[in-house]
Amino acid sequence: MRSEYLNGANRIVVKLGTGVLTDSRKRPDLVQFAQLVSQIAGLRAAGREVVVVTSGAVGAGMGVLGYDKRPASLAERQACAAVGQSRLMATYDSLFRHFDLPIAQVLLTHDDLADHERHLNARNTLLTLLKRGVLPIVNENDAVSVTELKFGDNDRLSALVASLLPADLLVILTTADGLIENYGKADARLLDVVDSIDGSIEAMAGGTTSATATGGMATKIAAARIVVRSGIPLVIAPGRRHDVLARILAGESEGTLFPAATSRLSSRKRWIAFYDHPRGTLTLDAGAARAVRESGRSLLVPGIAKCEGEFAAGQVVRLADAEGVEFARGLVRFDAATIRARGTGRAEVVHRDDLVVL
Repeated sequence: MRSEYLNGANRIVVKLGTGVLTDSRKRPDLVQFAQLVSQIAGLRAAGREVVVVTSGAVGAGMGVLGYDKRPASLAERQACAAVGQSRLMATYDSLFRHFDLPIAQVLLTHDDLADHERHLNARNTLLTLLKRGVLPIVNENDAVSVTELKFGDNDRLSALVASLLPADLLVILTTADGLIENYGKADARLLDVVDSIDGSIEAMAGGTTSATATGGMATKIAAARIVVRSGIPLVIAPGRRHDVLARILAGESEGTLFPAATSRLSSRKRWIAFYDHPRGTLTLDAGAARAVRESGRSLLVPGIAKCEGEFAAGQVVRLADAEGVEFARGLVRFDAATIRARGTGRAEVVHRDDLVVL
């Protein structure tokens, strides 16, 4: 299975977490940076396209500004990011220069990917850099992002970048060997493949106690949901293993593989599903939920049991079942007030062409 999914991967997004870029003092680990850069250069030498999503800007700035742990306030984190981002890129530039690989800094905010025109512009920029032989290094623009708490983990960012391109493979390198079942117990074991992300898989994921990191395994599972549904496989693997990328792409047993869904979503449907914040929720009755989820039908107003939130026509909304579980997203054709007043007649509230079952 691994050979089937991974050998042919040509366009790869590699996410480097704070834990694999810093030492025990939570400062940038230059030896670790060097070995990761060498691995990425090896992928490029083999003819593969690579986009790096990097953490580490806040961590790099913390030491300069005298913080021992990640600051609590947004303004302090942004100050650390502003100081650390230039140091982070200088480190990458110095190391990649040894391999004659030009790099480009790409800083993104959630709004850059949520707004459809800016979303397409970001994609075109990344594709142009790859075409010209430049290695894009992507990070969230933490110094100015007011949505940092909602879009602040780079696991999610890496999944959105992979879906944006789209990539053939996302690799998240972390301090763990992969997803561990029964973590901390005598019968703990590494899961080689996760075919379906359900409640039991999510229960295995925890947060993080790191002074510099923001996520943990929970954010990686959330990232897996995005890329797998987009039709892109994901591998979560140990970032301190010096040949980890080569082993993954050779199809060897390394980390945890999340195989892609059988069909790849179109660019437009990926945008609907993952890039915009839903502005409201439509709760469907059992019959309508079944028709939308299982039969690919459009949503009509008689199937809507409850309309929550304030939204305009053309905005993204959640579709939830009677138990309140979100199972789809779509572009709504009427505003919230019209839907509540049942003023749509028999017209589709969300057309199936504007709807994605998650």
